[in-house]
Amino acid sequence: MTNTATDLRLRVRPSHQRGHVDAGWLKTAHSFSFASYFDRNNMNFHNLRVMNDDWIDPAAGFPMHPHENFEIFSYMLEGALAHEDTMGNGSTVHKGGIQFMSTGSGVQHSEFNPSSTEKTHILQIWLIPDRKNTTPRYEMMDLGDAERDGKLQLFLSHDGRNGSIRTEAAADVYSGKLNGADTISFELNDERAVYVHVARGEVQINGETLSEGDAIDAEGQGQLLLNNGKDAEVIVFHLSPRH
Repeated sequence: MTNTATDLRLRVRPSHQRGHVDAGWLKTAHSFSFASYFDRNNMNFHNLRVMNDDWIDPAAGFPMHPHENFEIFSYMLEGALAHEDTMGNGSTVHKGGIQFMSTGSGVQHSEFNPSSTEKTHILQIWLIPDRKNTTPRYEMMDLGDAERDGKLQLFLSHDGRNGSIRTEAAADVYSGKLNGADTISFELNDERAVYVHVARGEVQINGETLSEGDAIDAEGQGQLLLNNGKDAEVIVFHLSPRH
């Protein structure tokens, strides 16, 4: 733990401490207890329940399977992901895109890498909703480079503001890119917490150097300062009080 003069409590989560699983067609790193990786002391952080870093082989993927009462999105880093579900949706999302499902009362879906030659790299993320058994929803959006260079783009929020996707979770989720002299600050001034995952590159957060796959969580009050980025891409979660 690192404490600042502003009572901001930080914890670095190194990439190598994640649960690493090789299923042949799927290579993944679990930031939280999931599937064959179990850690009763690392089930979630506030209402962030799943952060899976997945590499999917060409023409491979997840066959139709059910979900309920989770807010699930795929954050595309490389390649493409083809989606079908029992709501009648069929679509393909590419690098720089977001694929979101509010699973509510229940839905089934499949996800496959449609390429016969290229791997797909995604972050699959689950949030715990505040309301259960709502009507399932599916949405997609593309993240913009201009909206993220040296700043944060809100793409998922509890109220759907500023063109973001609305989620049933008490959470706001941002994507940002930093390089060179770029600086991003984020203020914590209430009971909510922040979790930052480094999707690519390298960045300093309050003086801690983090690389791809590393994360940091923050509770208390004070300012998170992100700077000294080297082709860095980060996802910033502003989460509900302890869930």
